[in-house]
Amino acid sequence: MAAIRYLLLYMASGVAMVRLLLPHKSPLVRAWLGTALGVLLMMQLPALCAYFLRFSLAAHAAALVLLAAALVACHALRDRQSPRKMTPQDHRQLAVMALVGLPLTALSAYLQYTHMLMPAADGSYWCGQSTYGDLCMHLAFITSMKDAAFPPGYSLLADTPLSYPYLADSLSTSMLLLGLPLNLALVVPGTLLMALTYAGYMLLAQQILGGRHKAVAVAALLFFLNGGLGFLYDFDMAFRDNFARVKEIFTGYYKTPANQPDLNLRFSNVIADLLIPQRALLGGWAMVLPALYLLISSERERSMRQTVMLALWASALPLVHTHTFLALGLFSGGYLLGRLMLSPGQRRGVLARAGVYLGIVLVLALPQVLGNAVRQTVEGGVLRFQFNWVNNSGGRGLIDGYFWFWVKNVGLPFILIVCACLNARRRGHLDIVLGMAAIFAVAETVLFQRNEYDNNKLFYIWYMFGAILAADYGSILMQRLAGLRGRALLCALFIAASTLSGALSIARETVSGYQLFSRSAVEAGAWIEENTDRDAVFLTGQQHINPVCSLAGRQIICGSDLYVFFHGLTYGEQAEDCRRFLENPEGSADVLERYGVDYIFVSDYERSEFDVDTQALDALYETVFENQDVTIYRVGGAAQEGAEKAADPDEGSGG
Repeated sequence: MAAIRYLLLYMASGVAMVRLLLPHKSPLVRAWLGTALGVLLMMQLPALCAYFLRFSLAAHAAALVLLAAALVACHALRDRQSPRKMTPQDHRQLAVMALVGLPLTALSAYLQYTHMLMPAADGSYWCGQSTYGDLCMHLAFITSMKDAAFPPGYSLLADTPLSYPYLADSLSTSMLLLGLPLNLALVVPGTLLMALTYAGYMLLAQQILGGRHKAVAVAALLFFLNGGLGFLYDFDMAFRDNFARVKEIFTGYYKTPANQPDLNLRFSNVIADLLIPQRALLGGWAMVLPALYLLISSERERSMRQTVMLALWASALPLVHTHTFLALGLFSGGYLLGRLMLSPGQRRGVLARAGVYLGIVLVLALPQVLGNAVRQTVEGGVLRFQFNWVNNSGGRGLIDGYFWFWVKNVGLPFILIVCACLNARRRGHLDIVLGMAAIFAVAETVLFQRNEYDNNKLFYIWYMFGAILAADYGSILMQRLAGLRGRALLCALFIAASTLSGALSIARETVSGYQLFSRSAVEAGAWIEENTDRDAVFLTGQQHINPVCSLAGRQIICGSDLYVFFHGLTYGEQAEDCRRFLENPEGSADVLERYGVDYIFVSDYERSEFDVDTQALDALYETVFENQDVTIYRVGGAAQEGAEKAADPDEGSGG
């Protein structure tokens, strides 16, 4: 299939580029970095060409010319030493990555398939618990970018530019444009990005921990099966209620141990509640791990070549995931400060590389940030100070004691992280700790979105390194306890207590299932896509499950406040205009002219949300589609002229 071949071409090109530029790296690192580079280029190059050719097949063909030029440039700048071959240590690292990464990737493929528009026998589309809220928004971005002019518009709010990091979604748009069905256009890149995240995290851990492969595996388990101590609340006094709360984990809506806001448990499991539903974050993590690896490697090897690669890579991140780009910048500042402190005799080299890194990023990334994040965060008026994140919700005072809040949310690894930070200089991790501290300090004091919970996107990058340091410190403790009976049991209990909440949260996702789009909605979406112009404007209700924008990619006047509110947008007038028209079509024809409406969409959602005057709509506008739940009216012709005259009685009076 063309979409898969196109993706494989980028991946193979990325691997070839890294082999040319970094032949001294292990084959494992080259394969991972190269695959990630190929995916990053597939996000960037077609989008760049879309500014001239729309996001079309022509833009994707032109992007291949840029890809070929990049390959030629890498060949000209190649490192001429022979590529390094696999070593016994590489084989051991590969075994650890396979042992942990392959089961997680298989699990991820299953969750991607069941959570991303899984087709049912009756023609409906289903999703999982964690994707029920966010998926429709990402679908709207994915489908609306197909053949769209760039920069893309915000299909959920009329006449609004898209101030959202969209490149991870554009990857799915590319797959859709090249022939994959919509559900597989989500599943294939989603699974690939999750696999890259697992591999990248373990290689980053190996870079920091060296050849201690057991510690690498433990770090991966602590990070990907995170969830804190929430399980204690579910199992507490379980026999009294016949394990009712435990059963509710698998049957209730968001009753998992890692995500219970009523109990102030907010450090959600990264697989269940972040990587699966939050596609921009997924793309950001898959792409930031190579940047973090190159940051550490460039300093350890004093390599300007890797510094330039790092800077170019980092500059590509703002439109992949802005929070991740910010976290990378914060970590880089703290880390480089640590390098200056650890290597006083090499300060000139550190400062030179830091200057090149900063200069390239400012030139290439600053325009993206100013046009995207600043518009949403600063101009939207959502930037504010608040100490201790959600434990001080709304600035109304702490809910839990400060230290206990972090222990119960992060779990036992938080205690080891604190101990590891106190021993950072002795272990040679002062640079890592200062990088972590920069992220933590900002995330603990500054909120960047209306939803204060979104600062977790910074905290999890902090925890990426925290889990590695916790595994490192835990392995030291195990060495100190050598010869003590029960040492293995103690280690097993620690890992179980640190991962049980996360494992239960993931288990809940594997059995969750909710109908997202009914058969009638799917039929309506297919008709709209096949029979209306791609730039057509629809008037609908504000329901978040909306086939017009999500399945057909058409512009609507105002989408769900679940999205537009938390994106820092003002939408009250648009929402009121939609309500006014649907309840009084004859007297509100001005709404259609104001927004250039081409079609009116009425489904069970609109009928339940508003007192829709269907008799007036039937009389005034032509019905072009109708099934059990949905009616679509076309705007235009004599009927519309009559409605406009009724709305303006002075029109045509000759006065």
